[in-house]
Amino acid sequence: MKRRYMLSAVLLSAAALLALYLAAGQDNLEKADSISVYLWSNTLYGAYAPYIQAQLPDVDIEFVVGNNDLDFYKFMMEKGALPDIITCRRFSLHDAADLSGHLMDLSTTEEAGAVYESYLQSFVNTDGSVNWLPLCGEVDGFVANCDLFEQYGVALPTDYESFVAACDAFEQVGIRGFAGDFFYDYTCMEILQGLSIPEINSMEGQIWRSLYEDPYEEENGLDSVIWPEAFERMERFIRDARVQPEDVELSYSTNIRMFREGEAAIIRASGANVAAFREQDGINAVMLPYFGENGEQWLLTYPAFQVALNRDLENDRTRRDQALRVLRVMLSEEAQNVLARGSDVISYSQNVQLRLSPELDNLTDLIRQNHLFIRLASNDFFSVSLDVVHRMILGEYDARQAYEAFDAQLRQSTARDEEIAAVFDRTYSTEFHREGGNAAASVMAHTLRACYGSDVLVAPATSFTGAVFAGDYTEEMIGCMIMPNALDAWQCDMTGAQLTEYIVAFVERNGAGYVPFNRSALPIVSGVSLVIRESGDGYVLERVLYNGRPIDRDATFRVTCLNPSAFMGRFLIDPELSFVKEKLRVRNEFTAYITGGGRLLEPERYITLR
Repeated sequence: MKRRYMLSAVLLSAAALLALYLAAGQDNLEKADSISVYLWSNTLYGAYAPYIQAQLPDVDIEFVVGNNDLDFYKFMMEKGALPDIITCRRFSLHDAADLSGHLMDLSTTEEAGAVYESYLQSFVNTDGSVNWLPLCGEVDGFVANCDLFEQYGVALPTDYESFVAACDAFEQVGIRGFAGDFFYDYTCMEILQGLSIPEINSMEGQIWRSLYEDPYEEENGLDSVIWPEAFERMERFIRDARVQPEDVELSYSTNIRMFREGEAAIIRASGANVAAFREQDGINAVMLPYFGENGEQWLLTYPAFQVALNRDLENDRTRRDQALRVLRVMLSEEAQNVLARGSDVISYSQNVQLRLSPELDNLTDLIRQNHLFIRLASNDFFSVSLDVVHRMILGEYDARQAYEAFDAQLRQSTARDEEIAAVFDRTYSTEFHREGGNAAASVMAHTLRACYGSDVLVAPATSFTGAVFAGDYTEEMIGCMIMPNALDAWQCDMTGAQLTEYIVAFVERNGAGYVPFNRSALPIVSGVSLVIRESGDGYVLERVLYNGRPIDRDATFRVTCLNPSAFMGRFLIDPELSFVKEKLRVRNEFTAYITGGGRLLEPERYITLR
């Protein structure tokens, strides 16, 4: 779509807007009393975050969707703006080392003491401190279609040899025995590690892993004991499972479709997929463990996320106590069950009993035996696994070459390109003011409205990842200002009446999108302003103002709506609306706009909360 860069109206000058925010800051500054919690994914807004807030009605919790990357939090640390509570899914002590001096030591807390020792060791720093604690673990590995096995009289695998025999039997009848979505780094990494869990968990493996995770260890490559054999297993698996060169482009959705349509008997998937196959598709699916060559069976797991607390909280006892209360609720049995949402997950804590679904019945013994392996998930392991495993699948590397290439890449300096792509003049915080709103979010919304050339922009609170900082930004960090989880932009011409009803859907409790469970979850708008009343059970939209006056319900406005596709369904089928989806995701569009010379605009006073 051709961009329009002229805006319909400028309500206030930059100086006047700044004065308004300064005044609001004097009257309604709430940061000192709030606890900021950065969530790794917008999916946590659905049930988990509202549950946390509901248990702590006296604590003002500012939930923000951050990034699933510790580099993002290192950037915030450098700006002196590390959140109070951080969550991250892609995690390793290796990547978290730079943050350790800025995070609270949780080793003496009851929550750390409840984590099984075999898992806690993956989070203990070299000085014995513990900054990060894991929540419930998701199980990932091979999922088999038992219906296909029964139909063709193939025995369900119980060890590696019978796994290979099953692959051979299905290939003979024109069905892929195994299909993996090797397009993704996590599939490459998890299968590489999963095939060698007993060895990585051995004494030699644990020694190597502790050295790799040690921030003061200069040699951070692979060892010469466990890893050469690990690549031999990977090479053998590629051959035995008949992995094809085109599988390096096999996507998640295609992999799932192949399983549902009976084109593949076994795929790489998660426990949550098993439940979906059974409930939605009527397929008798089952999770298989990783089969070790020594006969052992293991489950590869990873926490739903890890959580850490900012050490600066120790300077304010009141805020420290509040943050610890939030942490306890986040790690509680009830909260973890809300997080699990009935999926096949396991607990890393002795005092948490998760309600496991029947799909894990065949793996109960492994869970009782603690045959659960937490993947090593450093940024380097993700990226190097993708490169090396792809080259193995394509036939460019044999096991020895793969081992040497992987080792060499780990030992190289992994500093990322730090070329400056933009310089911002001012810092805007995420402090929410009843008269004005969230300045940082308003800057982003106002700028994106200019980018899309719209009269009005409406965005969920999850769209933007926190404060805007003065100073240098790399291209990567520019992209990290936008929610990472598939945020789309939709264009539509609306009347004032239609626009009002659209905004109502994201303010009031009517089942559309994210229900605002506290002030930080209210939607962000640009081009219009909202008057919202806080009621006992939620929020009510009282007025939509355009140019300071009640919006003309018959006037037409060009509107940009930011939202993941999943939350646009009811609006896309509305015969009175004709949404057009932009080709580029918002993150990509915004990055291109800023690196191409677009500038950040001043915030607007977009909300009055009564």
